[in-house]
Amino acid sequence: MSRIQQTLAAIDALHAQDPETIEGKAKELIYAENMSAWLQKLNSDASEELQIAVRSQHLCRWEIARSEFPMDRPGYLKWRTELGKLHARKAVEVMKDQGYSEESCQQAETIIRKLGLKRNAEAQTLEDCACLVFIETDFLNFAAKHPEEKIIRIVQKTWAKMSEQAHQKALALDLPDEALSLIQKALA
Repeated sequence: MSRIQQTLAAIDALHAQDPETIEGKAKELIYAENMSAWLQKLNSDASEELQIAVRSQHLCRWEIARSEFPMDRPGYLKWRTELGKLHARKAVEVMKDQGYSEESCQQAETIIRKLGLKRNAEAQTLEDCACLVFIETDFLNFAAKHPEEKIIRIVQKTWAKMSEQAHQKALALDLPDEALSLIQKALA
């Protein structure tokens, strides 16, 4: 097994500890697999650092509960920042165990924390993967829980974070009519 395969397997072993499961499989492991599948579609020649970062997007997410922060926008943003630091720290620990250089570890951390988004192509690719996974797997469930105006705003914000390549991939998805209708309203 190659070093990248060993690293991804070690990351998956952490994902497998997620107490929340879907049909018996750890929720965050499913998410990580979806992220890697999108990376393969967007950039089949991705660097090892990008592969690790994409696979680590929600690494040990359950360790920091949303309820630990105020239930307002600043609280949400603080939670997301702390999660990014956690994901990066955990991924870097795995990378160091696998013999990656300090430079590679720093590169993966930068991508995971989405530093320099829109200026850092690899951080942008990670963001594209996250947006596409959301649209493909979670969008309708999320939309069912919120008023349409809020969903439209969220789609608009999500769309603004995506690259043109990701826009094209999103528009090519085979989505239910309800989801397409909400996306079209948001983009109108």
